[in-house]
Amino acid sequence: MTLISYSTLSSAFSPNPIVDLQRIFSFAFMQHAFEAGTLVAIIAGMVGYFVVLRRSSFAAHALSHIGFSGAAAAVLLGVAPVYGLLVFTSLGGLGIAALGKRAASRDVQIGTVLAFFLGLGVLFLSLYKAYAEQAYSILFGEVLGVSTGGVLLTLAATVVILVVAAVIYRPLLFASLDEDVAEAKGIPVLWLGVIFMLIVAVATSFSVQVVGVLLIFALMVTPAAIAQMLASRPRQVIILSVSIALFATWLGLFIAFYTPYPVSFFITAIVFVFYLFVRFIVPRIRSFQSGFQKKTLLRQ
Repeated sequence: MTLISYSTLSSAFSPNPIVDLQRIFSFAFMQHAFEAGTLVAIIAGMVGYFVVLRRSSFAAHALSHIGFSGAAAAVLLGVAPVYGLLVFTSLGGLGIAALGKRAASRDVQIGTVLAFFLGLGVLFLSLYKAYAEQAYSILFGEVLGVSTGGVLLTLAATVVILVVAAVIYRPLLFASLDEDVAEAKGIPVLWLGVIFMLIVAVATSFSVQVVGVLLIFALMVTPAAIAQMLASRPRQVIILSVSIALFATWLGLFIAFYTPYPVSFFITAIVFVFYLFVRFIVPRIRSFQSGFQKKTLLRQ
């Protein structure tokens, strides 16, 4: 169902938010959107913490664009775009990991690989004679078109990612904080990097269905960046990152239901405003509180 068609079904906000939610969840496509959006927000918020910590933002961004080429290849072959996303992002992740344990800093090599895969995407689309609507929807996300099968596939991917992340959490955190010391302690840094990039590849493949290739940073990086400014302990940062991603996704879906505008715009706008608030307003509030406390102590 398109944005125009579902917006015509809805009315204005009601004074009672419970009534609004009941109306929203009366549509199957909105139920699927919230289910898929929730799962994607969880994995994007969690994986995003390590992406930011390991300074791999450009690598994650490159994987999302490489995934677009995979989606175009899948459309050309007549299969679901998500399978092309998984294959191409996994191959791209392995390629980036092969650059070495410090691949995150090799922007030139990553950019070169990215340019090649984007060229492949253009070729695949030119070979496809019909209108590749499915492939183009990957650019901006199409969470409102997720089917029951898509939700189940996203659920399976979420479970796999969370299980693998739980298994390698401690050594991955150690290696992310200090690769040299971790390697000296006998931790297989290179293999951890390979596994991590595969996790990022899978997370990216499913995250693009919510915000699209061009806006992947909205869920994969920005919530984690915000969380790092609010907390210091890893588990607290991860919980905050997931919470922010969930809030932005849910609120974005809620608002989009009553407007003719895309969900991805609202999600990115929400996290961007939140980032600006935490980046510029929160420090001033903390500074004011600190100054007020000092004055109070001096008066005493």
